Formats: sequence, structure tokens, C-alpha cells
Amino acid sequence: MLCLKVSTDGHWIDAVLRDVDAVLVDHAHCEMKAASNALSLAARHPGSTRLSLALTDLAREEIDHFQRVLALLAARGVALGPPTVDGYAADLRRAVHGAPRDARLPVLVDRLLLGALIEARSCERFKLLAQAVREFPAHADLQALWTELFAAEARHYTTFFDLAIVVASGDRARVFARLELLAELEGDIVHAAAGSGNDALRATIHG
Repeated sequence: MLCLKVSTDGHWIDAVLRDVDAVLVDHAHCEMKAASNALSLAARHPGSTRLSLALTDLAREEIDHFQRVLALLAARGVALGPPTVDGYAADLRRAVHGAPRDARLPVLVDRLLLGALIEARSCERFKLLAQAVREFPAHADLQALWTELFAAEARHYTTFFDLAIVVASGDRARVFARLELLAELEGDIVHAAAGSGNDALRATIHG
């Protein structure tokens, strides 16, 4: 799907279905982190109006998603609680920062492609979640939300990728080649998590 090189292990869905409330809590935190990341990028790179507008629009949508998930949690009587460390995102940042750089591309390109990769993985996971709860009438509200967010994350992936091309002065081929390399690193991280055993897969969006 999109740029991903490795599909999510089927046992991840098993972990999610054992604790749907836990994945909703993590989902809410992921939306807030995505909004914060978009705003941080916009604030740190204010020179491009196109970049700032696109990232703040994205942040606004992520905040809307956060509020919707928060309302679902409240309806279920589940407290949000503090965020946990997203090991996947942390590992991916380290991998991207440690990868040999293409000196012809600005550093911002890697940061935008990092966002694209996370959105691509979220997109795949929301599709899996929507499919998994389809047979559970009690989760009909989640099925509708996750189906909607599957499409939203695909749009966000495209936004990050297109912005990377803009930052790279329109060099789509070079940006795509960079994305392919970073996607291989992302695939290694997902493969390693699945290879750690079923017990290592958690009820989180990037578990």
C-alpha cells in the first residue's frame, strides 16, 4: 500500500481486538502527535507559504480526529491518560536520521518523507482495523471512523510527499528514490517487530 515495503503482521489485529479501548487511547495520542509534528514543521520552516498552509491545514484535521476519538473514549468511559512512547516512530526517526544523506536534497525533505511514511503505515492500519471490526456490531462507530481515516491518512501521505517535491525544487525522481530507500528502512522496523514474537505486538496503532 502506498510506499510500504512490508505488510502488517496478522497477529497485530489479534492484539488490537483483545483490547480495543487501548488502541483507541493510543489512536488519540497519535492524532495529537501528528498535529504537533505538522505545526512544528510549519513553525521551523516559515519561508514557504505553501508549506505553512498545507501543514497547518493538516494539523487542523488531525486535531479534529483527536477530538472525535476523545469523544468515543468518553462515551466508553475510558480515560485518555498520558501518552506512551511510540517505539515505531522513535525507531523510524533514528533510522532516517542515520541513513546516508543525499546532499542534493534539503534536510527538510527527509522530515517530510518521515511524515509520509508514518501516514502510510497509519493508512494501512486503519484499513485493517475497519475490516477487523466489521463483524462486531458493537464497534460499528469505530468501523465508520476507521474507514474514513483510512482515506484521510492516504491524503496526508500525498500531502507530505508533494511538499517534499516542492522543497526539492520539483525533483520528483530524486524525492521518490529517497522515499524508496527510507521505506526499506521502515519495512525493516515493522518486520523486526513482527519477528520479536506475538507477545511483542501491542494494541497500539503502530504496535
